[in-house]
Amino acid sequence: MSTPASPSGPKSPDQQYEQFLREGRFMIQRCRSTGEHVFYPRVAAPLTGSTDLEWVPASGLGTVYSVTVIRVRPPKPSYNVCLIDLDEGPRMMSRVESISPEAVRIGMRVQAFIGCEGDQPIVLFNPLEGACA
Repeated sequence: MSTPASPSGPKSPDQQYEQFLREGRFMIQRCRSTGEHVFYPRVAAPLTGSTDLEWVPASGLGTVYSVTVIRVRPPKPSYNVCLIDLDEGPRMMSRVESISPEAVRIGMRVQAFIGCEGDQPIVLFNPLEGACA
């Protein structure tokens, strides 16, 4: 399920990832030889250096590994920065939305969605019902 090169030449893994998000798809890489999932997008797998990475759909499910609440001067609202362990294995930095930043807890189960920050698509998360692992 490799992504074809664009007419103007091959795209970097970062550009491919962003293009998938713009299409409404949360994709991550998987090493064909080991089956390990990889995130953040790269040209070679960590540890092995294998370059046989392919793009696969992410389940979008994960668990909050850590959370920090960033408090800013009003009128701007506080927000959280989280590390999310994806069910596929990799850990990514994001935010949990739709609840107050202080309500996000370590161990909370979350579901990804694609949001925007400015004109950039980004992966954000919402809590799942029964939000603990």
